[in-house]
Amino acid sequence: MTLVMGVDSSTQSCKVVVTDAETNAIVREGRATHPNGTEVDPAAWWSALQDAIAAAGGTADLAAWAIGGQQHGMVVLDDAGRVIRPALLWNDTRSAAAAVDLIAEFGAEALAQRSGLVPVASFTITKLRWLRDSEPENAARVAAVALPHDWLTWRLRGFGPEGESPRGPVLDELVTDRSDASGTGYWNPASGGYDRELLAAALGHDAILPRVLGPAEWVLDDAGRRVGPGAGDNAGAALGLGAGPGDVVVSIGTSGTVFAVSDQRTIDPSGTVAGFADCTGRFLPLVATLNAARVLDAVAGLLAVDHAELGRLALAAEPGARGLRLVPYFEGERTPNLPDATASLTGMTLASTTRENLARAAVEGMLSGLAAGLSALRSLGVPLERALLIGGGAQSEAVRTIAPQVFGIPVEVPPPGEYVALGAARQAALVARA
Repeated sequence: MTLVMGVDSSTQSCKVVVTDAETNAIVREGRATHPNGTEVDPAAWWSALQDAIAAAGGTADLAAWAIGGQQHGMVVLDDAGRVIRPALLWNDTRSAAAAVDLIAEFGAEALAQRSGLVPVASFTITKLRWLRDSEPENAARVAAVALPHDWLTWRLRGFGPEGESPRGPVLDELVTDRSDASGTGYWNPASGGYDRELLAAALGHDAILPRVLGPAEWVLDDAGRRVGPGAGDNAGAALGLGAGPGDVVVSIGTSGTVFAVSDQRTIDPSGTVAGFADCTGRFLPLVATLNAARVLDAVAGLLAVDHAELGRLALAAEPGARGLRLVPYFEGERTPNLPDATASLTGMTLASTTRENLARAAVEGMLSGLAAGLSALRSLGVPLERALLIGGGAQSEAVRTIAPQVFGIPVEVPPPGEYVALGAARQAALVARA
């Protein structure tokens, strides 16, 4: 049996799976938590990774490994390989004004053409501009910029500051993959190269950036094991699910993501669809929504029921909830871009205003919000033939039953699993066989 390891270093925790490279069957697992917050010292990720690997039985018998992780986080290093300041995560919004400034300087359409993205506070490019404007002394010290999975891969390969790592601070050994590079805002999915002008406009100067490995490329760690390029979390999940062209993954967590595997690059100057790359050589156009499972949480709380009872009530009502309609923008919305919107309930009559219809309207309203993401992908010519429903919200029987009616395409619900880590393990298996 050839064993490989896949890692998911997410916002909340680090998950490790060790699998059989031939069958993808999980042999061992480990997990460790990450601290809360939108700004985190990467040392906490490094500690959690080591703990999770130890819980999964270590690395001595592995043939290869790869790391997937949260996208967009800004890890800045000085010329000695030291982390300059805590990393700003994807959910840190202090760089919203920087996004506005970059769009004003370059134009939304030009940025979409050059990077596949129109900047918002999530993306790394805006965080670097914030650093330049708010902490110029720290910005001036930046010798290299990495993303969370890039930095963890570098450290686990044996690199890092002098005295803390066996191979030292060799910044040119930083590596990444297409999917994570495509979330920075300064990488061009068409050319496969970095846009140095955009990087300098954000940071104030050029810097070392991780080498972008191809889907089957590998490097070595300090024990001579092969290391895959890794992936951003959504691309890792797509790989772990086995998604291909025609598939759209709908992830229902607190917020929602809708992303499809496509052979063609997408360019959306409106910024609704982020033109990410995947980790197989294809593309991964993605739409994010703010309101997903939290919609069900709110209505379940209003009705004083648990989620199982909410689902039972919803399935007891007729499709359309007799005209009762919930517009689910409880905390504004990103798709469509309505940051100041609020939720509304319409169609209330004596006949329609029942507990069953309200539960049905909540499920239909949440799914309609996600369906707006599917519509945005269709409008750019992305083929959508099958939806793969994942995330906590996908465990609701009502959601699984009603989703095909709202989405208009067949829906499959894979069993719950650590799909980002499994995707990284599949990538490790690929390079182990190469």
